[in-house]
Amino acid sequence: MDLSGVKLIATDMDGTLLNSKKQLSPSFYNVFDKLKAKGILFATASGRQLYNLQNEFLPVKDDMIFIGENGSFVTYKDKELLVQPLNKAIVPELIRIARTIPDAYTILCGKKQAYVEDANEDFMKNVEMYYDRHTSVDDLLKVTDDDMLKIAICDFAGSEKNSYTFYKQFENELQVKVSGSIWLDISDKMANKGRAIKALQKKFNISFDETMVFGDYMNDLEMMKEAYFSYAVENAHPEIKETARFITASNDEDGVIKVLEQLLDETE
Repeated sequence: MDLSGVKLIATDMDGTLLNSKKQLSPSFYNVFDKLKAKGILFATASGRQLYNLQNEFLPVKDDMIFIGENGSFVTYKDKELLVQPLNKAIVPELIRIARTIPDAYTILCGKKQAYVEDANEDFMKNVEMYYDRHTSVDDLLKVTDDDMLKIAICDFAGSEKNSYTFYKQFENELQVKVSGSIWLDISDKMANKGRAIKALQKKFNISFDETMVFGDYMNDLEMMKEAYFSYAVENAHPEIKETARFITASNDEDGVIKVLEQLLDETE
């Protein structure tokens, strides 16, 4: 397998690039610098808020592409490359449904910041982990002065078996993604990581065969289809492993870094 032609790399964060303790590999920045020196573009593609991603990678913020909110918001060098908000008309209905789901809490993910109603301690720990810009409001339905990129459901009963069943009916008109064991994301039909990758390929004149991606969960599915070098980490959801062309070691075994080091070895 010849990796020497790769020009664009995109990786999911949680469960993929980060280990189970939410940590980057100690080798990451050294690898990143070598990729940059070879002119290879690097993107992080996540369900996380854009501002959270930028703060996670402050040392290389000006050299990394950020794909936030599952592809709804893409920037490079602080320039917006893609913004895909939800239709505001459907947002109230989605919020009202969320309020009926047991053991679940709602995050209204705006372009400016995220909005929450509940103050549950475990929920807020998750909000603070992934949303660096957030505020508490009395009523999510009254938030109207922002573009809503996504509605995230933090579901302590398990997103795949609980909250997903409440939104499955919308799959023909929206993106309804189980993005983690306790996370369900609802966004515009055109908002996904795969479309973000296609936009980057077009902007930078990079082909399918020159693209490498890494992922672990269902919000990575479309991205897997936009790169020849599509990798699932060993700990990935079965459907992602089935869709990906290649399998690498788990996130706790630095599976992404191992492939990137192999790529660098082949481009020496």
